[in-house]
Amino acid sequence: MTRPIERRRQQRVGRCTGTRREFLWEIGAGFGGVALTALLDRDGFFNRPAVAAELAAQANPLAPKPPHFPTRAKHCIFIFMYGGPSQVDTWDYKPELQKRHGQTARIEIRRHKFVEGTLLGSPYKFRRCGESGLWCSEKFPYIAQHMDEICVIKSLYTDSFAHGSAMIQMNTGRLIQGAPSLGSWITYGLGSESDNLPGFVVMVDPRGGPISGAANWSSGFMPAAYQGTHLREKGEPILNLSPRDGTTRDMQRHMIDVLHELNEAHLASRPGYSELRARIASYELAFQLQMSAPEVMDITSEDRRTLEMYGVLEPKPSYHKLALGPAPLGKQLLIARRLIERGVRFVQIYSGGGHQQENWDAHNGIKENLDIHAPEIDKPIHALLTDLRQRGLLDETLVIWGGEFGRQPVAQGPGRDHNPKGFCYCMAGGGVKGGFSYGETDELGHEAVVNPRHIRDLHATILHLMGLDHNKLTYFYGGLHQKLTGVVPASVIHEVIA
Repeated sequence: MTRPIERRRQQRVGRCTGTRREFLWEIGAGFGGVALTALLDRDGFFNRPAVAAELAAQANPLAPKPPHFPTRAKHCIFIFMYGGPSQVDTWDYKPELQKRHGQTARIEIRRHKFVEGTLLGSPYKFRRCGESGLWCSEKFPYIAQHMDEICVIKSLYTDSFAHGSAMIQMNTGRLIQGAPSLGSWITYGLGSESDNLPGFVVMVDPRGGPISGAANWSSGFMPAAYQGTHLREKGEPILNLSPRDGTTRDMQRHMIDVLHELNEAHLASRPGYSELRARIASYELAFQLQMSAPEVMDITSEDRRTLEMYGVLEPKPSYHKLALGPAPLGKQLLIARRLIERGVRFVQIYSGGGHQQENWDAHNGIKENLDIHAPEIDKPIHALLTDLRQRGLLDETLVIWGGEFGRQPVAQGPGRDHNPKGFCYCMAGGGVKGGFSYGETDELGHEAVVNPRHIRDLHATILHLMGLDHNKLTYFYGGLHQKLTGVVPASVIHEVIA
């Protein structure tokens, strides 16, 4: 039996064999830390993390900031197809899958779980479109008109087979909650060009939000100023924004001015207290939002041709009880265009809500699922790209659409199961190479085999298109210079950049 003294000695030895970072943290608690601190300060160690605090401590944490390098894109609209759209039924045409429909193949349907599944060909025809000849399913006749403007990345993969964690990873780079989202990183890095609207706006499907909720647009360990603001179509655009009955705008202005003076006096004795500075800015923004949020949501000023193009005037279809038609997403994308015109940096919109066939989660029937959801996005996305191009905004607006993963090439009844091993994302505008296809899945559309790219590479590419270096865009937290792309090396997909 090990004696207590010997056991303590072994524990001390065990601690000393830890990482260099642990050693530095532990020695910093003693007198040796005094000399160490001086050396680290001389080398500039403390100057780097101070950048985040200094930025957050500005009077307006969303004040515009210069990009790391010149770029075209100034704004981003991210259309998230919640549930995981099927790559082999949309933009990744697989003749071999069609040819072998009904045959069996050994497929990994969950992590390390293989089955002999029955191959399920797509129920839709594909055709080459535009001068580029990119493949597009017949379910997207409107988007097909833009294939020369679209870049399709066909070789993405991710780490989770589950919706909740896969969505969190797609939005934050992590599998668990608590990290800042992509929109938060971009607004932290670039700020906003709007004085009276949030820098990062989120809109969800009328059928409900994503399964992992607000963690998908959280600012995580960053100040709350960088989190997504949820705009609602019904009632108040932003909850708790309207003043109490009897409170006039002049009364509010006076109260906010007095509160501002008191907060500034309090802050003067606490320099660098970023949370209070962000709160002061949020009061002023909330006051401005009472006017600006309803105005930007009011699309009655748009001409009838624009409303018709987005499908806003179309009634709810009768061909399926779960189908909404193009009107809801059309209105949201029209509002997204209005938001970026007013300087909002990042807009994320969720297509699909609720469960199963209410979103893109096609377990219960791939044809039924796409018959419901393809018409809901086809005309609105066509309208957005057309509208942005006509207004001269497409070149400075990065448009992205995709989900948390793809679908399997084998049947699950009439549907398809989750597949994180190979799926598509589409991008347009903002310096993207149009009419271009990057990477490939295998002949059945199951796994990325040519130029496979983890989603951390997609994140690095999105940041690059927005003028941000994913290795330089850091936030000091928990003893680390945190990054959207994490600690595993990531690389920009330069081939998709014009």
